[in-house]
Amino acid sequence: MNDTLAVTPHQAARPATPGLAEVLRQLRTKPLRGFAVAVPRGIIGAWRERIRFRWELAQLLKGEPHLIDDIGLTKRQVEAEIVKPFWQR
Repeated sequence: MNDTLAVTPHQAARPATPGLAEVLRQLRTKPLRGFAVAVPRGIIGAWRERIRFRWELAQLLKGEPHLIDDIGLTKRQVEAEIVKPFWQR
């Protein structure tokens, strides 16, 4: 009778996972194309969205304050959102 399968039955079915050193080596050898540009674009895009959203809220608060209730916000919530810097969520 062969006892090697009884001792380690799951090792044969499981693929080998690379260690931390192997993952770091792969990251150093494979360039991350587009990653360096995509991240700042995404951040800048989010900032621009926030600037535009807060500007539109301010215009809505000035021009038609009764519509603030329709979107489910209070005047205090809108004012708090408007004064936030663009980098804050």
